[in-house]
Amino acid sequence: MITCIHKEGLRPIVVAVALGALLVVGANLLFPYQSVWHVLFYAFLLFVVGMVVRFFRVPIRRKTLKIDSVVLAPADGEIVANELVRETEYFGDERRQISIFMSIYNVHVNWFPMNGTVSYRKYHPGKFLVAFNPKSSTDNEHNSIVVKDAQGREVLVRQIAGFVARRIVSKVEAGAPAVAGEELGMIRFGSRVDVFLPMDAKIRVHIGDKTCGKRTVLASFY
Repeated sequence: MITCIHKEGLRPIVVAVALGALLVVGANLLFPYQSVWHVLFYAFLLFVVGMVVRFFRVPIRRKTLKIDSVVLAPADGEIVANELVRETEYFGDERRQISIFMSIYNVHVNWFPMNGTVSYRKYHPGKFLVAFNPKSSTDNEHNSIVVKDAQGREVLVRQIAGFVARRIVSKVEAGAPAVAGEELGMIRFGSRVDVFLPMDAKIRVHIGDKTCGKRTVLASFY
């Protein structure tokens, strides 16, 4: 799969490389005689830098599904929740919630799940509970984006920061067009995305399923 590096990753990658170089120089000044410990230390630094670079990768998926009346996965990860909840921030009624957990090994870019218009967007500062904690959906730092399609159906995508995740990046604003498969933001070292669906949506995934952002169909309206 062809990948590139997200622009949000340029500074962290430069910092990681620079810090790694300084540590290598410092280690050699303090311990000038090379040993197996030097090799292990270099390997560890290379692994850390590699993980930072890998985290900010963006897969180029040219065959994005763009089918009317379906909701695509907005993130890579694993389905960890599929339940009925009362969504209080925007809808104020009962919705079907699908939650996708993103490990540090997943791509952390998030995409619009369907075509339409952004009818609502709000960022909420908050805590950094672990992503599996049920309270993380409302208590953690999160960013809520609602997409309304041509038929008037609305889907809420909530980006949630976690214990490791400390920054949500999204420049989407209310009134902007939403195109299925186009980027809506990312969670730097992020953790979870919740999707709130209308009650008449037919769920196409199960807990434990792996999702591929902008390809996996979460739900449909037929």
